[in-house]
Amino acid sequence: MKEKKKSGNNFLVQGSILAAASIIAKVIGLIYRIPLQNILGNEGNSYYSTANEIYAIVLMISCFNLPLAVSKLVSERVHKGEYRNAHKVFLCAVRFALIVGGTLGLFTYIFAGVITKYLMSFELAVYGLRVLAPAIFISAIIGTFRGYFQGYSTMVPTAVSQVIEQIVNAVVTLVCADIMYSYGVSLAAQEGNDSLGPAWGAAGGTFGTVASITVALIFMMVIYTAQKKTLRRNMRRDQNSKPESDYLIYRELIRTILPVILSTVIYNITNVADQGIFNKVLQGQGYTDAQYGAIWGIYSGQFRVLMNVPLALASCMAPSIVPSLTAAMANRNRGEARYKIKTSIRFTMLLTIPCAAGMAALAKPIITMLFHQETGTPLSAGIMQAGALMIIFYSLSTLTTGILQGLGRLKQPLIHCSVALVLHFFLLYFLLTTANLNIYAVVYANIFFALIVSIMNAFAIKRYINYRQEWYKTFIVPGISSIIMAAAVYIAYSAFHAFAGNTISTVLSIIVGVVVYCVGLVTFHGITIEEIATFPKGHLLIRLLRKIGLVK
Repeated sequence: MKEKKKSGNNFLVQGSILAAASIIAKVIGLIYRIPLQNILGNEGNSYYSTANEIYAIVLMISCFNLPLAVSKLVSERVHKGEYRNAHKVFLCAVRFALIVGGTLGLFTYIFAGVITKYLMSFELAVYGLRVLAPAIFISAIIGTFRGYFQGYSTMVPTAVSQVIEQIVNAVVTLVCADIMYSYGVSLAAQEGNDSLGPAWGAAGGTFGTVASITVALIFMMVIYTAQKKTLRRNMRRDQNSKPESDYLIYRELIRTILPVILSTVIYNITNVADQGIFNKVLQGQGYTDAQYGAIWGIYSGQFRVLMNVPLALASCMAPSIVPSLTAAMANRNRGEARYKIKTSIRFTMLLTIPCAAGMAALAKPIITMLFHQETGTPLSAGIMQAGALMIIFYSLSTLTTGILQGLGRLKQPLIHCSVALVLHFFLLYFLLTTANLNIYAVVYANIFFALIVSIMNAFAIKRYINYRQEWYKTFIVPGISSIIMAAAVYIAYSAFHAFAGNTISTVLSIIVGVVVYCVGLVTFHGITIEEIATFPKGHLLIRLLRKIGLVK
């Protein structure tokens, strides 16, 4: 029984490894975005964000979901002992990535001007988008390597490559942004267009993505080469599997990846579409390009960057649970599948709910500490407070989408995201035009979108696997503990700020918040002694809790 539970929790371990690496990568990304913001300014940051958002959409169409599709197909074959066919899936996926990634990379480079000018109303983002075009091709290839290793239920190569990728990205981005900004300023002096400095600076910043993806691919190829002996040994052990034809693998790959691609594109296209609608509406209201560009730069370059740190938890738990659920369903073990769903949702909520509450309570201090500027701080803080629920609902909708995909229900997330997207656009347009809420319209519409997806996903999971989510330990205790924690950090910050600077007060308040939240979880029985014992150094934590009388 113990062994079974340990095996059942392996996806949590692997998800935690990927989440830890992703959070490290996001923190590195957050750190370098601060000096990048100072180099580019709000206008340059909006060009940089626009190019990256378009790149992200093209990436989703070409290869973003290749790791998930490859891991699902490889996991199914590894579970049956068909190691030769599992490797054949990988080789077919590489060929698929070369064709699709190369085609869309070339398409993006050629039509970059049309996309930025006519779809985004941000013509000068063209330089950054063209620089990013080769990264689409490279990312497609690296996705197959990551999916192959994930299919063997190991997230370590993916995790390490993500950290390496982000370190290289940080260094190259800042150096190239500074160099190209100076180049753009010299062009601006000749052509009389002050926006060329920020635009070329943004293009220099996007080169960091190309360089980092290239280094990450080299790393994955080295790991794959080092693992060849083990892979060959596994294939020699495989004496029973009938070789699958390339045609059948390509067909299954496309059938698996197409609904996932479409649902992910719809799920993530909201930010690009929101910017297009936001820009058009504000143009009609008399705002200049620089004005609405600066507002969007604050939203995307500050709030969205900070929001992505806690969202990394759900984004990493989803790919780790897909092969695990695939194996459980292949065994027809619905009880194990339900246990994994419950555990993954609870684990995600235990971490994202307090993150949302803490970021709302310390919105202005965090923005001031990280971005070191008063210009735009009230707006940034207001967006963060208004968007706190977005962190929770986006985490839940991302995870439940991954759960449905792991259960083999690939079309459901596509339908749910499509319905939510249509409703989202109606609400966004109403809030922008009739309610005149400006950037807050985007925030509220996104919260609504993620909420609708979460609700529809929950009903679909319940229908398919007869699953009912436990509420008390998953939502109620973390919610109550987070509210108490938010009040504690607000009071602590006010007390510390009376005699210390903003940064020291903010860090100390966050520490107070972590302690208060953990005490709240234990006090309201949101977490058990057995669960604490599974943590690293959990026995020491239990001893401490006994000493202070929180547990018997």
